[in-house]
Amino acid sequence: MIIYNVTVNIENDVKEEWLNWMKTVHVPDVMRTGYFIENMICKVLVNEEQGTTYSVQYTCDNIKDYEEYKQLHAPRLQQEVATKYGSKLVAFRTLLEIV
Repeated sequence: MIIYNVTVNIENDVKEEWLNWMKTVHVPDVMRTGYFIENMICKVLVNEEQGTTYSVQYTCDNIKDYEEYKQLHAPRLQQEVATKYGSKLVAFRTLLEIV
């Protein structure tokens, strides 16, 4: 099993809007691609100087599924986030294997 983890630091003035949008629009769009079997949004429990940090995790069966998602869908979905929130957030992605 593979976890595709997206860690996001979002500015506090838009964090509630962003979280709602993630739950109602973006995460459902990612799940509709058919490559992931479950997802989870976690708040990172650290005191940040600026913004709030979240970990958005998507689980897929294997690396092949992730690679196909990355090639066929990720650019469009990531662009939607960038267009909507621009400089209000910083994100980095990590790929994890459940052992």
